[in-house]
Amino acid sequence: MSGILSRLKKTNPSSAGSTKQSGSSCKLKPYCLRTAFGLWVFVAVILAASILSSVHFESPVRVFMAGEIASQDVTADLNLRYEDHDATLKKREQMIESQPAVFDLDSAPFALLSKRVSDALTQAARTDEDTEKLRASLSEDLDADVSRDMLAAWRSPEFQDLMSSQVLPWLKDAYAKGVTAQSAFEAFRKQGILLRELPSGMETLYPDKPDMTDVDKLGEALDAFLRHDLKKTLRLRRAVFALVNPLAPNVAFNPQVTDTRKKEIVGAMEPVYSKVYKGEIVVRQGERVTPEEQTKLQALYTHHTGMLRPLGILGTFILSCLFFVLLHLSQGKKSGIGAVSNREWLTLAVTCAFFILLAKFVELARVSDAHLPSFLKSTGLAFGLPVAGAAGVLAMFLPQALCSFAVLLISYLVTNEVGGNLYLFSYYLLGGFVYASIIRDCETRQDVLRSVLPLAGLCVLSWFGIALARENPGDLNLAGGVHAAMNAVFSLLLVMGLSPILEMVFGYTSRFKLMELMSLEQPLLRELMVAAPGTYHHSIIVSNMVEAAARSVGANALLAKVAALYHDIGKLKNPLYFIENLFGKENKHDKLSPSMSALILIAHVKKGVELAREHKLGDEIADLIGQHHGMTQIAYFYRKAQEQAEAKNEDPPREEEFRYPGPKPQSKEAGIIMLADTIEASSRTLVDPTPSRTKGHILSIVRKLYNEGELDGSELTLKDLTQASEAFHRVLTGLFHQRIEYPLPKPKADAKTQPATPEKAA
Repeated sequence: MSGILSRLKKTNPSSAGSTKQSGSSCKLKPYCLRTAFGLWVFVAVILAASILSSVHFESPVRVFMAGEIASQDVTADLNLRYEDHDATLKKREQMIESQPAVFDLDSAPFALLSKRVSDALTQAARTDEDTEKLRASLSEDLDADVSRDMLAAWRSPEFQDLMSSQVLPWLKDAYAKGVTAQSAFEAFRKQGILLRELPSGMETLYPDKPDMTDVDKLGEALDAFLRHDLKKTLRLRRAVFALVNPLAPNVAFNPQVTDTRKKEIVGAMEPVYSKVYKGEIVVRQGERVTPEEQTKLQALYTHHTGMLRPLGILGTFILSCLFFVLLHLSQGKKSGIGAVSNREWLTLAVTCAFFILLAKFVELARVSDAHLPSFLKSTGLAFGLPVAGAAGVLAMFLPQALCSFAVLLISYLVTNEVGGNLYLFSYYLLGGFVYASIIRDCETRQDVLRSVLPLAGLCVLSWFGIALARENPGDLNLAGGVHAAMNAVFSLLLVMGLSPILEMVFGYTSRFKLMELMSLEQPLLRELMVAAPGTYHHSIIVSNMVEAAARSVGANALLAKVAALYHDIGKLKNPLYFIENLFGKENKHDKLSPSMSALILIAHVKKGVELAREHKLGDEIADLIGQHHGMTQIAYFYRKAQEQAEAKNEDPPREEEFRYPGPKPQSKEAGIIMLADTIEASSRTLVDPTPSRTKGHILSIVRKLYNEGELDGSELTLKDLTQASEAFHRVLTGLFHQRIEYPLPKPKADAKTQPATPEKAA
């Protein structure tokens, strides 16, 4: 069969590609319109679920004032961290008190002092100016009385050298350490000071009083320096002080920066939080409420105030919609979400809505004040929610990727509705995936009934693992195990009860319905056997060929086999117009024109689809019946019409009148049915159907349909065609197997003995 690969590759790819492209472009917009309604319904269900999950029907927490006697126990139902305003305020006051004051160490005062001394000495050294005028000018500039003796001292080289080499350097060192006003640090002794040097901005923190001096002590230190260290006379010392006074401080308190720093530190400070733990008894009945307990009650009350949380709605809706990313990626780059049909969206919407309402009912039963059994008010009731049943129902009708998306989304929404955590989400998710896999492998309804056992074991084991992971001995009780086991029972009941409803409402064809339709006792098949026995026999053979080929290429073998059994039911309307049902009778087409004969043949496809819908075989079967001839040509009557037109010298017939209307096969199953139907019908013309001739005949039919572009939309690859051809060959070889020619027995001499009849081979 490998030779088919090289032969099929000789097809002109341009024609096939153009057919695909034109077909997809013309069908894209209607398809989007068909799927839009179901998608928007599903999104509306998700929005409704987001609103429901944000609605809380619990009564607000009872708040007792400090000093009041509590009339009931109040237990925290969640872990809560709240801000302790009193402790926060106290901490802020402490932070403000401990914040050091900011002082500026400015270099400008010494620079001004140095400049003033330098200018005064320069001016005093001038001899070209009148002495009295010079004294008056210096007195005015220095704001001090400058005598003749003092002016004479300033003019002396000894004094100027003293100022430049001794006094000013000493003052520079003193100002570098800092000179303050009197008692500048007394108010900030506790918190210390932060000294900021200008203009560099470098800051130094002094927890205690820094090594600085004030202006009074600076003058005293300067006098001691001149008198004791330099041994200067009183006259010379007075001349120095007359020149440098008044001494100005260069360290000053900066209230603006200090206040800013305090605000910054307060703003950066974390509030003081206290915690309330889930299950903690905040107040006990009969006890006097303390201020701390009142604060806890108010925090719990504030958290529960309001039945609706708008931000919760938005957050839940956004997270739910993000699951569409997973669906888009799982569907593949070429299809994405657009590959999901309108019917599938509606199925998802109905299933999600059902389980979300069920989850909300369970939550209401748990928190209500109604006198319900403790079994229904248990917190473990959430483990009994049959989310696995939703997965089982959807696994019967939807593709695996879409089913996985639905399980993830329903698990998340249901967990959110009942206020569950990651453990509960994992419980739902694990049960859903496993049960979907089990249901997908079930062949009969008995298999579905037996599926409750592995699911029950899984649920109980999952619940046990979650109870151990929580490390809470109270979770390990009989009620929790019963809830988990009942999850499996409820899931089974939902699969058995909900699947027929979805099958009937949305027209699905489940595996169980296919098994029922495959029975040869079905009314349509029995009618076909009686009214069109040749067609019935042809359908049986085609179904066997299709089943073998579908299994070899990984298609849905059961769906393909059942569709093959019913693919020619349209011939029930006019069975005698099809040659396999004549059995030697007069061919009615001999009296009809070729166009009329083609019209009758073409009509059996449409009538077959009508019968399939009338007898509720399902949309999948009806679609495969409508595609099993694709847009192939009825070659025999087309050639006959051409010959008649040439004989009568008329215009040639229109080819489209002798073609089936389609559509072409849109799935692997439809393509296999077309191939099997054509191969089986044409194989009847083989004179000596040896295995080699049968193989060549199969290859020619496959190559012909492939070259005509009939298989372009079927997703059948060259490898699939090779495997399907091999499967067809095995079935037809078994059908046309050779028999041993048995010799006839010789007649006995006794005339009374009747001659023996030829023995038939088994």
